[in-house]
Amino acid sequence: MQKIRLGIVGYGNLGRGVQYAAKQNSDMEVVAVFTRRDPAGVKTVLPVKVDKYENMKNYVGKIDVMILCGGSATDLPKQSAEVASMFNIVDSFDTHAKVPEHYAALESAAKKAGTLGAMSVGWDPGLFSLARIIFGSSLPEGNTYTFWGRGVSQGHSDAIRRIEGVKDARQYTVPVESALERVRKGENPELTTREKHTRECYVVAEEGADKARIEKEIKTMPNYFADYDTTVHFISEEELLKNHGGIPHGGLVLRSGKSAAENKFLMEFSLKLDSNPEFTSSVLVAYARAVYRMHGEGKTGAVTVFDVAPKYLCPLSEEEQRKQLL
Repeated sequence: MQKIRLGIVGYGNLGRGVQYAAKQNSDMEVVAVFTRRDPAGVKTVLPVKVDKYENMKNYVGKIDVMILCGGSATDLPKQSAEVASMFNIVDSFDTHAKVPEHYAALESAAKKAGTLGAMSVGWDPGLFSLARIIFGSSLPEGNTYTFWGRGVSQGHSDAIRRIEGVKDARQYTVPVESALERVRKGENPELTTREKHTRECYVVAEEGADKARIEKEIKTMPNYFADYDTTVHFISEEELLKNHGGIPHGGLVLRSGKSAAENKFLMEFSLKLDSNPEFTSSVLVAYARAVYRMHGEGKTGAVTVFDVAPKYLCPLSEEEQRKQLL
């Protein structure tokens, strides 16, 4: 069996997760990792060649799908279109407000190159997006709710660490249980941002730092904490590493609706993840298989999870899928 040859662009938590996920799929192999750092300083969890980012052009024809593992703020807006000019790609772009412009850039680059790029793949956006579109289409009368957590928000944790006097930090997004229960009871409430989630911050302050100022800066930070009820805990570095060293996450998508005859329905999809990046990586690898298959059928340009039929994700043949899964 010819294996699907993968490349990994960027090697942090997500890149490491892709290596582990590929190992669980017998039809996959990782050919190389590409980094903007010194390749000699990148230690991979499983043996694989590490090369410079600018050298990936030498691998055209040797890699079937590149999985992009950079950040959505500054990496993917440039890299997705750039890499798609040479390879099929999958990325996990998650800046919801900028999805249209990211799609347009990827579509243009991939169409011109004759490649295929799947964007915004993961669990949200990604699997949760699928739940929202399927739930909403199945129950046209009703409301859809998305709750995230309890889990570590890597972006919000980083925002805290950038405050003067902060040595390290973890921030947890926590659903408000009373709001969740109202949804599950079929009340169809109109909920504000503050009513749906709270934020818990665990902060290691530098010696002599003004903790009152740090707490105020966190709680009043626009776009991150100002719209939420936020609790700040100052703890030791040892306690942070011991009790908050992982990257768990998860969440729920719910659709509460009714039939024309006024019968009530509730649809729910939930995830509980010990490791946010490792689960996201597993989804990326499944969509790499889909990209490989769809490109083999002549598809080019940009796609999202809405455009990918489930059959392309599964390693089973279509006959086996119908027999075992339908």
